[in-house]
Amino acid sequence: MGQIFLVRHGQASFGKANYDQLSELGFEQARLLGQWYANTRQTFSKVITGGMVRHRQTADTCLSMVPRKQLLETEWATDADFAEFDHQEVLLRHCPEFADAAAFKALLASHVDPPRALEHVFRAAMQRWMGGAHDGDYAETWPAFRRRCVRALERLDTDSRQQTTMVFTSGGVIAALMQHLLGLQDFQVMELNWTLANCAVTKLMQRPGQFTLSYLNNYAHLEWLGQPGAITYR
Repeated sequence: MGQIFLVRHGQASFGKANYDQLSELGFEQARLLGQWYANTRQTFSKVITGGMVRHRQTADTCLSMVPRKQLLETEWATDADFAEFDHQEVLLRHCPEFADAAAFKALLASHVDPPRALEHVFRAAMQRWMGGAHDGDYAETWPAFRRRCVRALERLDTDSRQQTTMVFTSGGVIAALMQHLLGLQDFQVMELNWTLANCAVTKLMQRPGQFTLSYLNNYAHLEWLGQPGAITYR
């Protein structure tokens, strides 16, 4: 039976000019995951990154902590179908005024609880994108995003019973794949996406033609090895 580990990237640089970079904490989360795999002596047949900088940074940092002998036969590849949806486009189609970074920061600063305010705005933006009534506004619609995520997973269908694959990707991709495997409704996908921790791992078991969820959103490595504050969701 094959194994697939879906890893959400470490904390990115929210609020910075370039979001697609790990924060200092994001690099630390990736190191903690690598220490976990070093301790468990886990080996990987293949490592796949989703084509984003934060995916590759998480992969490189994580696996730099793993002894070389555990990675001697590991193949590396990039599959852009494991890339995240364009969250900036989703947000701006709902709130065009946020194209002005100052306006966006002012909105958050005006609230007592800025993270909660951001969640409220982004939920509404996601509902607009997923609802289907405004598909012409988006370069990639919600159904198109789901299809490419599933397509990427199906490419991992193999006859090898011993194949162990590690995929460094994003929360939206993992949530969409859970919808595919578990039959979730769209609103459940959105709720699930908010609960996926940075550098958490979701494990699938794979037989030819079949994928089965083993566990979801495991971040025990952050609880065990990390300091207070090591677990983040944005």
